Amino acid sequence: MRKKPITLAAVGLSLAVAMTGCGGGDAGKTKDAGNASTQTPAANKVKVTVTSWRAEQSEVDLYKKIQAELNKTYPEIELDFKPVKATEYNTSLNVALKTETAADIIHLRPYSGATALADAGYLEPIDGLKGLENFSKDQLIAAQGSDKKQYGVPYMLSSTQILYNKKIFAKYNLQEPKTWDDLMKAAETLKQNKVTPFAFGSKEGWVLSLMHGAIAPQFYGQDFAAKFLKGEAKIDSPEFLKSIEAMNSLAPYFPANFEGLGMEDVRTLFATEQTAMVIDGHFEIASILALNPKLEMDAFAVPPVDPSGKATVSTWVDGSFGINKNSKNKDAAKKVLEFMTTKAYGSLILNNTKSPSPIQGVTTEDPLINKIAKLSSTNAAPYFAVTYLNSGNPTSKATLEGLLQGMYLKKATPKQVVEELQKSVDTWFKPAAAGK
Repeated sequence: MRKKPITLAAVGLSLAVAMTGCGGGDAGKTKDAGNASTQTPAANKVKVTVTSWRAEQSEVDLYKKIQAELNKTYPEIELDFKPVKATEYNTSLNVALKTETAADIIHLRPYSGATALADAGYLEPIDGLKGLENFSKDQLIAAQGSDKKQYGVPYMLSSTQILYNKKIFAKYNLQEPKTWDDLMKAAETLKQNKVTPFAFGSKEGWVLSLMHGAIAPQFYGQDFAAKFLKGEAKIDSPEFLKSIEAMNSLAPYFPANFEGLGMEDVRTLFATEQTAMVIDGHFEIASILALNPKLEMDAFAVPPVDPSGKATVSTWVDGSFGINKNSKNKDAAKKVLEFMTTKAYGSLILNNTKSPSPIQGVTTEDPLINKIAKLSSTNAAPYFAVTYLNSGNPTSKATLEGLLQGMYLKKATPKQVVEELQKSVDTWFKPAAAGK
């Protein structure tokens, strides 16, 4: 999956590329679900409709498994999954909401998309829902309104970390770095041995904000986001500038002519073992392995600048599920959302989509994905551009991406990047403190 800038449609829906789930049907479990359902009198059955932009067959198959697991606790609830093609989802949902024909449970676009629907009065607040305590504050804000009420249960996490070639690391006696200095020493060792340290290309803007989101927390600090929201820190502050300077400092370790390389090139360089590392989202792993199934790949979190600090992976919530305020089945829908906060549900998502669940403690049989999932739950830092800079016209996220492209073309200095980005943010952002 490629994360791109999220823009608002007519009712404020956020446009985003949907992640394709991986998984097949489970006839045995589906049959069990049917048996469980038949134990409940038909008169007591409740059909809960669910709509989503994930319309692939794998998603339809996943809902059969979700149905079976749900019926172990709520045998009376029948899920009616109504997927809509991703490119048509926003328009379809807009019409359904305005005509009061929308599904009981709505798959919400993250952050600004969910906020827009909540602010428009289309969603039922779910504050106090059993199980919300299983999610972190950073995860929950993906589905909150401007009133700070909760309107959705986080679905899955996307994460960005450093993937590396185990064979190349072993050849040059390199270990997973414990600090940023260790990472730079490893990059220098590889470069001296004529191995390109990082696969990277700046042709596509979203790749730049993705990488910045991964490494920036080690330079502006774990508390920067909170300070930014309160107006205690700004984009043109010295600490945020350090994160841009860090991006610039990696340029000597990128491939030749990286300014003209896109994500397909980046993926190919790493898959064909022409580079030792890539700072990338977990969603690229399947595509990388498709190019080279024999690739010996592992992952580590971005190491801390301060040896006493904590390594981080950049995470963001890829959608949430909320309740239609005009639903006739709110009680049953709430039960479904409560189920979506459980480890049983989280395990289904992780094992079938290969995407980390925001619910801690779930595991998969894939050791690499399991490792990334664990890092996502224990070493998470928010993807700053997606979470906090996705407003404005153009969005400040898009502005950051363009400025970073200019920096790598030597048309802008890091200082100019933060100054111009601050101007973009000033057009729409009002710190929380300003309203007090």
